[in-house]
Amino acid sequence: MNITTEQIQNLRKETGAGMMDAKKVLVEAEGDFDTAVELLRKRGQKVAAKKAEREAKEGLIGTYLHSNGKVGVVVEVNCETDFVARNEQFKELVHDLSLHIAAASPLYVSEQDVPEDVIAKEKEIYTAQLAQEKVPKKMHTKVIEGKLKKFYSEVCLLNQPFLKDQDKTINDVVTEAISKIGEKIVVKRFSRLAI
Repeated sequence: MNITTEQIQNLRKETGAGMMDAKKVLVEAEGDFDTAVELLRKRGQKVAAKKAEREAKEGLIGTYLHSNGKVGVVVEVNCETDFVARNEQFKELVHDLSLHIAAASPLYVSEQDVPEDVIAKEKEIYTAQLAQEKVPKKMHTKVIEGKLKKFYSEVCLLNQPFLKDQDKTINDVVTEAISKIGEKIVVKRFSRLAI
């Protein structure tokens, strides 16, 4: 398969992948752009998984204050080295996260941060709804799992669709940044204030 320079440049522009990586996945995908993007995303997830055990002690505190002065955000994003913390890609990620938090109003960073009593209350509500809708009992577990997944996508930052690209979650955006930058990146905590 003959891959053109234009195809490689388009893939690099879309994903931020290196020249050789872009060419390699385009050859593997037989020139199919969408398949190549998917292959790069999967490889990025593998890279992120390899870096998960590392310690992220450095990072940045990102801030955002809306133009009307009524919404403000502070977010802590950690990485492994101060070199990366000064990197423009990392700074852009932190800025994007600040903007997203201001607009999307998440309550927690991840599913693990949602208190057990909140989850129990949600399950109780869903069970009552299912009983009213006369959904068969054998379906309850699966339906409740689906409703919880939707709940997490509304209240957990990492599960929310990214405002700049609704096809990706914030977790996907962080995973792609790990792949591009080459270090573990962790969204540690945030605070959103609104009047």
